[in-house]
Amino acid sequence: MKKYNFIQPCFRILLVVFLAIGCVHDDKYENPDLSGYQCRNAAYYADPAQAFVKWTIHDLKLKTAGEVITENAYIEGYVSSTDESGNIYKTLYLQDAPENPTEGLTVSIDLVSSYTRFPQGSKIYIELKGLAVTTYGNVKQLGRIASSGTRIPEKEIPDHIFRDCNIRVNVVPKVLTIAQFAGHDELIGCLIQLDNAEFDERALCTNFAPDGETANKAIGQGWNMQTQSYEKKAIVRNSGYASFANRIIPAGRGKFIGILSKYNSAYQLYINKLSDLDMENTGQSSTDPHFPRLDGKTSDPCRFSADGLTAKSVAELKQLAGNLSQGGLIQVTGAFYLKVRVSANDQTGNFFKCLYAQDATGGIRININRTGLYTEERFKVGKELYIKLKDLYIRNVGNELQLGSNDASGAVLYRIKDEEVFRYFFDSHTLPEPVVPAERTISQLSMADVGRWVRIRDLQFISNDLGRTYANGPYPSNTTLEDCLGSRVILRTNGRAVFGLKEASTIEVAGGKGDIQAIVSIFNDTYQLWIPQLSDIVFTSPRCDGTFPAVLPVLYSDAFTAGGFPAGSDWTAVSVSGAQGWTTSNQGNGTDYYAVMSGFTGSGNANEDWLISRSVSLAGKTKAAVSFTSDVRYSGNALQVYATEHYTGNPATTVWMQLYPVLDTNTGAFGDWVNSGNVSLNAFAGKNVRVAFRYTSTDSASATWEIDHFKIKAQ
Repeated sequence: MKKYNFIQPCFRILLVVFLAIGCVHDDKYENPDLSGYQCRNAAYYADPAQAFVKWTIHDLKLKTAGEVITENAYIEGYVSSTDESGNIYKTLYLQDAPENPTEGLTVSIDLVSSYTRFPQGSKIYIELKGLAVTTYGNVKQLGRIASSGTRIPEKEIPDHIFRDCNIRVNVVPKVLTIAQFAGHDELIGCLIQLDNAEFDERALCTNFAPDGETANKAIGQGWNMQTQSYEKKAIVRNSGYASFANRIIPAGRGKFIGILSKYNSAYQLYINKLSDLDMENTGQSSTDPHFPRLDGKTSDPCRFSADGLTAKSVAELKQLAGNLSQGGLIQVTGAFYLKVRVSANDQTGNFFKCLYAQDATGGIRININRTGLYTEERFKVGKELYIKLKDLYIRNVGNELQLGSNDASGAVLYRIKDEEVFRYFFDSHTLPEPVVPAERTISQLSMADVGRWVRIRDLQFISNDLGRTYANGPYPSNTTLEDCLGSRVILRTNGRAVFGLKEASTIEVAGGKGDIQAIVSIFNDTYQLWIPQLSDIVFTSPRCDGTFPAVLPVLYSDAFTAGGFPAGSDWTAVSVSGAQGWTTSNQGNGTDYYAVMSGFTGSGNANEDWLISRSVSLAGKTKAAVSFTSDVRYSGNALQVYATEHYTGNPATTVWMQLYPVLDTNTGAFGDWVNSGNVSLNAFAGKNVRVAFRYTSTDSASATWEIDHFKIKAQ
């Protein structure tokens, strides 16, 4: 695969020149040097001495999938694809004729930069003995049966695939409509052309694909005035490694040329090179096929113009809301726009379907019904962004004024609709610049800071939060920060956030003291901080009391699995009284299992049930702790937690030391998991230890207790 990196060369040029002309990919390539590559011709295969049998591509695809071909057969075809741009990966596409093909073929090869051996238009011969027809996504392809996979290994390609020594032609794309894809699967692998096609509104003003990721963009033909939708749509599948990945999707109507493919029932198209697309907005009249778009969108929807608009600051925008009550909405009716800089996006998942942006007067949260906002150039942190405000809505959410829509449906939830993003947000086409945080203390935070990027120095997590993780389970959680004067502020973290390669619910809070950079939010009268990245917390100094608690390494952990606690497992479930017992479940928790005990079966039941861990050696350790998360629902006795160095096999005759972890106290709801913090096991340092959970209930009070993310730590 050929990957072009234009950033590095451009920065070797003077910045002035860069700003003046930029770096432009012209999508032109040199012809590969084919000298030295093995080639053959038709006469070789017609020679009776070679004893070859000629199959058509159609014949080949009729062979039983998964069976190695034993016949001395070959096929011939013309290369319809090229991987020179990097958009096609380890695949060679063929068709049986350079023009008006009747059959196409997908060939799976373990080779990149195949264009240097088999450039587009080459006539090639494939010797089939030892290969096999395989399937992927319900599409038949030519490959190999091996434990390493179905791709033909690179070292074996010279034994099977040969370029014709003399024939290389211009492959003429077959003109089809999207409606004609169905029923023509024989053309999968062929170069096809769509006329009067356009990318749909969700793709407008976005780049083809994020760096290193694959992205699907929808392309449509025909417009139904009654339903206001395309008559037919297909997927254009783009690689984040393509040389054109960062280019903006063309916004006009015109000609699209690409490789026809399919995955299960969804038809897909692959772009060979960007010059195969003629879909820019250059048309000037209704007779020009470039203009207007079928869906009636403006001919240049991605270009921002301030003509007829009045600039507003963030502070002025918020003033338009007046004294908006909580939950209230107000529409922006004036022809206004904002010029702001993106201060936080959804890259780590700590923010979901939203971003923050600010100017000199303040910051604001913008709710957008789209994931992966960070992959779009205009929404990268530090980018200057233009926002057209007319017809958007300001909403009071817990006293925080946010920008979005008036649609309260579950799929949108006051977010700007995915298909309308192009109407409001415009790339400034300037380089990102660092967002400078405003310096604040906890006591200085005010409503003017809500939505703003700030830095607060010399903070630490409160003692009760040490040993806890940034989040509990998949839901947003609170931890508490304080300064050395005792002022406190909440740090709010989404349990689905991934910092680096770890989920927030698995990372313990920092133990020292230092600085935090964060977005300021508010809920009711309580200020909250949100971090876009874990690196926004730098706590490298001793705490206010001069100590520096170390993060203890995990010796043993159990996140629990299906099947309960059978004999031989790491846990011993002992039922002292009552018919119920400890088990495991993932109800309401996705694929994440947890230990659970409840004495309620339509009515309360008196129970005493123990869940006792296996013995864990703390030999050679001087510090030790246990941590876990808990969730309680319904009224009943609090869960009790114990530890012992000598378990007799009977909880009643064992000497236990009671532990006092932080436990969930919200009996009114499931899902609000609470982290216990690091509960000291120092009394068992150098010994073996077991930890036990004791559940009790009565006929009138039978709570449900759930335990997860159990860890014993020591050093």
